[in-house]
Amino acid sequence: MELRSVEELMDLLYACRYEHGLRTAALLRRTRPADKELQVAGLVHGIGQLLGPGDAAERAARAAEAVRPLLGERVYGLVRQRGPAADDDLLRLQHAAEEGRAVVFDAGVLEDWRTVLELVAARSARAGRWP
Repeated sequence: MELRSVEELMDLLYACRYEHGLRTAALLRRTRPADKELQVAGLVHGIGQLLGPGDAAERAARAAEAVRPLLGERVYGLVRQRGPAADDDLLRLQHAAEEGRAVVFDAGVLEDWRTVLELVAARSARAGRWP
């Protein structure tokens, strides 16, 4: 599955009822407020669970492939947990995901992230498509 619009991605995120993604993204927003791609990777990194069965690596690969056309290479690499993303960013994402599982807090609502998703998608479209 390839997500081609923010609306498709929002529908999938709503179907996930993925509070962990909201908490992960909120934690990343606090530590790296200017890094929208890292925050978005935190928001979407768990959608692979809805895209099919498999172990954690398979779910990460499915999620990464699904968001790649829409959100670009950096988000793809972060969600896939390898590739062009910097090691420090991967560590931040993993740490926030772990903390998001351990600590429950009000991370807002999914609709708060629509504008950020649109911004990242627009940047990705301007940068060109992946090969």
